[in-house]
Amino acid sequence: MKKSLILAIPALLLAASCAKTLPNVDLKSPSAVPGVYLVTSAERSLARSLSSTNQNGYISRLLVQYWTETTYNDEATYNLANRTIPDNVWTAYYQGALGNLNEAKRLISANGGIDAGTKANQLACVDVLAVHAWHNLVDTFGNVPYTQALDINNKTPVYDDAATIYTDLLKRLDADIAALKANPTAGSLGSADLIYNGDIPSWIRYANSLKLRLAMTTYDVDPARASTLVQQAAPNVFHSNSDAAQLAFESTNPNTNPLYEDLVQSGRYDYVGTNVFIDKQLVPTSDPRLPIYFQPVGGKATYAGAPYGPATNYSLWSNPGVILHQPTLPAMFLSYYEVQFLLAEAAARGINVGSSASDLYNNAVTASITYWENIAGVGNPSVDAPAYLAQPSVTYATATGDFKQKIGIQKWIALYNQPTQAWTEWRRLDYPKLQAPAVTYQGSGIPLRYFYPNSEQNLNNANRQAAATAIGAT
Repeated sequence: MKKSLILAIPALLLAASCAKTLPNVDLKSPSAVPGVYLVTSAERSLARSLSSTNQNGYISRLLVQYWTETTYNDEATYNLANRTIPDNVWTAYYQGALGNLNEAKRLISANGGIDAGTKANQLACVDVLAVHAWHNLVDTFGNVPYTQALDINNKTPVYDDAATIYTDLLKRLDADIAALKANPTAGSLGSADLIYNGDIPSWIRYANSLKLRLAMTTYDVDPARASTLVQQAAPNVFHSNSDAAQLAFESTNPNTNPLYEDLVQSGRYDYVGTNVFIDKQLVPTSDPRLPIYFQPVGGKATYAGAPYGPATNYSLWSNPGVILHQPTLPAMFLSYYEVQFLLAEAAARGINVGSSASDLYNNAVTASITYWENIAGVGNPSVDAPAYLAQPSVTYATATGDFKQKIGIQKWIALYNQPTQAWTEWRRLDYPKLQAPAVTYQGSGIPLRYFYPNSEQNLNNANRQAAATAIGAT
């Protein structure tokens, strides 16, 4: 694990068939905002944060070198300090996601018009989403305000230790899972839930899959505890691509996928694939996802990635794939193939999860290829996945390196539409081996965390400084 990440984050670093459109509710003149519809807003905000590649905040696709910029390359060379990237992400999580969820919790708790089982389910779903948002926030910044956060009367909340936050998040998930299991036939969020339409069994699988992710993230801190948590979660995680937590966008504004806004509506012809991803990884293995992830150069039959970092000619390189230009492409919160990779890693570390690392690795790769070919309407997964896995450089037994390298590289490929998590997994597993460009704004390697936002320096500087000192950063 990279030393800087340990300083920044102490030793830590949903189903397509159920995804829905926004509910039909009069938001122009409400007498009161129903708590469940604040969940709608929070889901939408979190989905946008996980999907966007907007240069003013969401640059994970650049940090893990899926893409680079050809013209305006500030973000590809890590100009975080002089821009509002940390501020925008901080605000999106605290206000757009966590703020709405906190208010939803308050309103649902105070609602005397729903039965106890329904209320328990609604609150558990709200908290699962909050855990997801919190862990992304911690993974991005390190120590953050947590116990004193979201209090409008406290303008200067203290920052909590990242490892302590993770411990509490895992406890919260256990409580949420227990509450959901206790009320399997009660109501829930219903049509306000854009991910699962309030389906409780789906939420239970999502919560367990999230527990698995957080447990594996903390493995290096406490292997025994992580192993126990993994074994608890493993039987109840996603079992197929149809279980995945994702949110389907609409074809018209303002509810289109932000990728569509970034790649089409913005008119910014700047993002292209990198040579480290296309030329060195996807092309040599004839990866069946290549023509889905990217387009051939200039309408030809060849693919080419640009050098990462320096400005170059946009027309010379492969652009993001056609599917990524679609306004309705779902935002992926947590995928089945990620879950299979997590279980493969657990098995490789000696945790009994009911299958071998090799079989789970094969399941993960197959699920990724199947997901992408099905959503793009191309290829034949039953043929393409086995052929890809049969290559010595891909087969688990013969691929280069230890389990971190084997799993890390294939996970990097699979998480193409989960760039936030891809960045976390790259920092955690140390693979693939990526190199920063020769010239960067901060004069060092690839960022392992975001700087604390300028707003915190202006409004909460004493606590910000204490947190920065604790992790040896800014």
